[in-house]
Amino acid sequence: MYDIAVVGGGITGGAILKELTRYKLKVVLLEKDTDVCMGASKANSGIVHAGFDAKVGSNKAKFNVAGNKMMKKYAKNLGVKYLNNGSLVVAFNEEEKEILKDLVNRGRENGVKGLKIIDAKTLRKMEPNIKDDAVCALYAKTGGIICPYELTIAAIGNAMDNGAELITDFNVTNIVKREDGFDICSEDGKTVSAKIIINAAGAGSGKIAELCGDDSVKIGYRRGEYVLLDRESGDLVSHTLFFTPTEKGKGILVSNTVDGNILIGPTADEIGEKDTSTTAKGLDSVIAKAKTMVKDIPFYNTITSFAGVRTYSADRHDFIIEESKKVKGLINVCGIESPGLTSAPAIAKYVVNELIPQEYRAQRNPDYIEKRKPDYYFNTLSDAKKNQIIKKDASFGRIVCRCEKITEGEIREVIRKNPQAKTVDAVKRRLRAGMGRCQGGFCQPRVAEILSEELGIPLEEVKKSVKGSELLTGRSK
Repeated sequence: MYDIAVVGGGITGGAILKELTRYKLKVVLLEKDTDVCMGASKANSGIVHAGFDAKVGSNKAKFNVAGNKMMKKYAKNLGVKYLNNGSLVVAFNEEEKEILKDLVNRGRENGVKGLKIIDAKTLRKMEPNIKDDAVCALYAKTGGIICPYELTIAAIGNAMDNGAELITDFNVTNIVKREDGFDICSEDGKTVSAKIIINAAGAGSGKIAELCGDDSVKIGYRRGEYVLLDRESGDLVSHTLFFTPTEKGKGILVSNTVDGNILIGPTADEIGEKDTSTTAKGLDSVIAKAKTMVKDIPFYNTITSFAGVRTYSADRHDFIIEESKKVKGLINVCGIESPGLTSAPAIAKYVVNELIPQEYRAQRNPDYIEKRKPDYYFNTLSDAKKNQIIKKDASFGRIVCRCEKITEGEIREVIRKNPQAKTVDAVKRRLRAGMGRCQGGFCQPRVAEILSEELGIPLEEVKKSVKGSELLTGRSK
């Protein structure tokens, strides 16, 4: 019997799990996929929003602004790359300029500091590649960027280092309410019992609530398609550039990433199911729209395109963060769309301090570890320090991923540490092996061999990502 089971291994569930381990509790994270961070948290814009866009008084506004203030220290403690690059919402006519004035007023009501509208001349000094017909922009200096999957993996890894357990490949198919808690049953016949369930299952949160006996969580799905440019084009822009929002939404963005790429997107297509395929129509619309904001975008440097599915509350259109009114012991943290990534540290604090009963927080964890060593650390070291490590372990001297200069030693390390990388894509999310210009064309076979060796499984069982994505079907005779 666990004290608390968190269902869902995205950034929201991961941040809550991390916060729970500050106390002497038996906690577990249940994730349906082979790795954590397999849903919206691995395929979003990675923007640390300032908080001027959310409706005044909403959960989005409250947790966005609080999370933004926490993020720099939060990321530093977890060894995660974070950049306070500031954001610009660009207006191209007088009507949009008036909308920016409303956003400034709304942002100030939400508690956002340092908002101002800058004129076209100032805008062009800040962003020389902005289109000539831009008339002004809202500048939010507290806006930033972060790697969403790096943050999620680090938060969950830190929680595990502090005693939390992780069970992957746990696809919940039934939940039985007991007098003293819940029995949570998986597709393959496993059962986990817990006194409290925290439902942070993202796209599956409506299903989890229903299995507990709560039919009030209505979830919608919105697909967003992105284009990613090579690092060679990383100086195209230096801030996160947004279009002025309309009734149809915020539109696409053009932004650098913490790893030096340029990210463009997303679309916002309502879909009836969790579909992460890219489409010619969607990518064409991203390209066409981006060209109206930024000059001479080098789309010839595109190295990949991808899509993610964002979930939202279909009836409330705000974050749902509350104990269920229908099922005691069920805490729903659902509909966490943008700015959910920014809000996650603040949501976690609120859930643990306000929604978990006081008796669960009676004893602090005396051995709590605040900081985590980054996965992607070796490339940040001096040559002298690298050579010291190589003398002790020669595998750190063997380059596997040429594009990102990732070594065999680093790959073996992330397969062994929390949360364990068990697939080729899991290694990629931790180290960027396969994220460079060749997109794994050279390194994928060697990464698969190392996984086979470390996990003690045949090469034919090594997966790219999820069940059914094995790289090899057998051996030739």
